[in-house]
Amino acid sequence: MSGSDPFLSNLNFIEKLWASWYIYMDNDILATGLLFFLTHEIMYFGRCLPWFIIDQIPFFNRWKIQANKIVSNKEQWECLKAVLKSHLLVEAIPIWLFHPICSSLKISIEVPFPSIWIMAAQVALFFFLEDTWHYTFHRMFHWGWFYKNIHKVHHKYAAPFGLAAEYAHPAEVMALGVGTVGFPILYAYIAKTNANLNLPSLHLFTVTVWVCMRLLQAVDSHSGYDFPWSLHNFLPFWAGAEHHDDHHHYFIGNYASSFRWYDYFFDSESGPVARRGRENKMKNHAEKTLKKNL
Repeated sequence: MSGSDPFLSNLNFIEKLWASWYIYMDNDILATGLLFFLTHEIMYFGRCLPWFIIDQIPFFNRWKIQANKIVSNKEQWECLKAVLKSHLLVEAIPIWLFHPICSSLKISIEVPFPSIWIMAAQVALFFFLEDTWHYTFHRMFHWGWFYKNIHKVHHKYAAPFGLAAEYAHPAEVMALGVGTVGFPILYAYIAKTNANLNLPSLHLFTVTVWVCMRLLQAVDSHSGYDFPWSLHNFLPFWAGAEHHDDHHHYFIGNYASSFRWYDYFFDSESGPVARRGRENKMKNHAEKTLKKNL
């Protein structure tokens, strides 16, 4: 990437930082790899830190979903070590290989960025597609061999906490991670090979924003707290901690990551309320069938 002071002066603050980073590094492969790795670590552990602090303050227990299960500092420490190991040994290599993929698929690193509306639409699409992927594979991971040998690792903590979001078997980390990075890659491929579709090109900054938002969602859904201001209280279709905590508590159901609709439509909602709902449906169906046969 190249640039000049007059050119940079016409950019907004974030665009200037972005351009300056690539100019300073003077190596796009190194710049992209380091940018993605640092962004991932800072966003993940930066979001985990407030939840760790909240776990230390009894005042917040009134909003803890499983208030009788308080995570210990020893558990937090053991989880931290395991997650760091996973980041360095499982996630780091794909991150460093991302720039060559970007170049081949024409994922731009140039400035200025696309319009905010284009980026918002692409991020919304990635949220929807990732949720579809996550629901499918997460549900698969609860079948027999897959649960016993892979997904059981993630269910070590029946009462989840922020750091546990990426505490998982390497195979699960990679499989579910495809839902996060795979769809931007697929989108860029389709946009490149099907010019007749006139799809807006994808920018690496959009991918960065998407990954950050997905990390925030994953950590928050494992926080173990449901506040009056939690997002699902304003967006009923949003999943969040209240939705995912039941999954860890009951070890089944509520497989989606960001939204509630797949669990609703495929009758895989978790918890006693959902169970009573299914029982009522079965009872009503049985009564209707009996009336028809009389």
